[in-house]
Amino acid sequence: MYEQIFDPVGDSLALSSLFAVLPLLTIFVLLGVLRMKAQWAALIALVVALVVAIVVYSMPIGQALSTAAEGATFGLFPIMWIVVNALWIYNMTVATGHFDVLRRSFGTVSSDQRIQAVIIAFCFGALLEALAGFGTPVAISSVMLIALGFPAIKAATVALVANTAPVAFGAIAVPITTLAELTGLPVSELGATVGRQTPILALFVPLVLVFLVDGRRGLRQTWLAAVVVGVVFAVGQFISSNYLSVELTDIVAALASAAAVVLLLRVWQPSEVLTAERLSEEEMQGQISTATSSAHAVETGSSRGQGRESSAGSHTATSSDSDAAGQQTDGSHNDASRDAGSDVFKAYLPYLVIIVVFSVAQIGPVKTLLETGIIEFAWPGLDIVTPTGEPPAAATFSFNWLPAAGTLLLFSGLITMAALSLSPGRAVKAYGETLDQLKWAILTVAAVLALAYVMNFSGQTITIGQWIAGSGAFFAFLSPVLGWLGVAVTGSDTSSNALFGTLQVAAAKEAGLSEVLLASANSSGGVLGKMISPQNLAIAAAATGMAGKEGDLFRKVLGWSVGLLLIMCVLVYLQSTPVLAWMLP
Repeated sequence: MYEQIFDPVGDSLALSSLFAVLPLLTIFVLLGVLRMKAQWAALIALVVALVVAIVVYSMPIGQALSTAAEGATFGLFPIMWIVVNALWIYNMTVATGHFDVLRRSFGTVSSDQRIQAVIIAFCFGALLEALAGFGTPVAISSVMLIALGFPAIKAATVALVANTAPVAFGAIAVPITTLAELTGLPVSELGATVGRQTPILALFVPLVLVFLVDGRRGLRQTWLAAVVVGVVFAVGQFISSNYLSVELTDIVAALASAAAVVLLLRVWQPSEVLTAERLSEEEMQGQISTATSSAHAVETGSSRGQGRESSAGSHTATSSDSDAAGQQTDGSHNDASRDAGSDVFKAYLPYLVIIVVFSVAQIGPVKTLLETGIIEFAWPGLDIVTPTGEPPAAATFSFNWLPAAGTLLLFSGLITMAALSLSPGRAVKAYGETLDQLKWAILTVAAVLALAYVMNFSGQTITIGQWIAGSGAFFAFLSPVLGWLGVAVTGSDTSSNALFGTLQVAAAKEAGLSEVLLASANSSGGVLGKMISPQNLAIAAAATGMAGKEGDLFRKVLGWSVGLLLIMCVLVYLQSTPVLAWMLP
């Protein structure tokens, strides 16, 4: 039996924390300073965590390896099971050409560049974040803006800043799911709390986008559209995360805000229209194809986007570019003016199918039936107890293969396949391409979760949490900063939650603060670090033909990242006090 210890180095919590923080410092240095590929950085940090657990915390070797295996397994299921099936649905819409129809429906809502920035980067980007995630929203949104006449650096900046509020609920709320599993806190409570934090960001971000495009004049002339989008998106996030479905939050908010601005533009138009010459549909398709290929190369670590003229530098794409990006279409949709109503409906259908499937899964008898597919068992090789003598909750593995969000997405994908008239062969091919596209991401997530489990089970995370809890009630102000740093380094809100979620809970216990509040603050603060993460900057630069100019983009977005983070810090701190405690569920 291994009994967790939190001060392995004598009675010095500070000195113990220096050892406990080594795995985190390792991954931060490897990713942030040496720019090592994420999968290898995570694996090396895992080795460091194992060494600290075995040598410093005296954890038996077998138990340390077993905890790593459980963490890696959780990374594969349910985390990547969700991501793979979500991205598969997106890739099927690309393969059939319906993604282009969806894109055109967003791109033709308004000819005003300020409103286009809000609709495409914010609303459409959130819809992409809901399924595709990773760097796809930034890559595609920025290229669409370039095709509509935006300068490359402005398009990239707008896309990066817009990719904030939706991130915590991206990929069918994988960051929240991961946070719940690692902390032992209910998904519903975490989702509800994040749903009372990130909507505040949604109120500001559309206004920031308008300012980035056209300064104060843009705010004067198009503030109404920005406010309507922000308010409706915020309300959509709040209602879905608190009362409907945490997993569907981004889909509901994105569709609702897009519909709201479409309705608004029927009765209101800005006093002046800011326009620019746009590219043809063929040129735009070529740019998106090339940009997506570049973004995938950066995501997988096969390229940093160097020495490549991507979307902004070329108006055509070769067939090999299209194949690499998964952008082959059936050729039936070439122009927005010729998109039939039935095609537009089919373009939105996958999202509607997901909403229906997840909603039906919550109906009493159906939910009961799905719960028969839950298998729980004690993870083999673990004999660990906390100082109170109880085994950690995570020592029991829940293999909920039937009610899992990933399985529901698989059902949704099969329905989508039939609805889009995609043959089983092409659907299977798309699934294989999705697995190939995510192969390094799968390894990275498995390694990061293994690292988190080793740190949690050995006691390293609790050690750090107890030490930083010395800041007392003020830690509520600092809490979002941890999440921000985690995403800034790893490029992933899921990874940040895996690394710091349990630490936030440990610190909250010691400081007498709400565990749910601080765990949620990690995710909410983390979304603001994505726009400055090296990976996201590289994706934006590669997609817009600005390879090598990541530093220019960093300087453009840093102020907005820090400014919005400050708002989140103040919000969380006030939520920890009677001033705004009423906001919490």
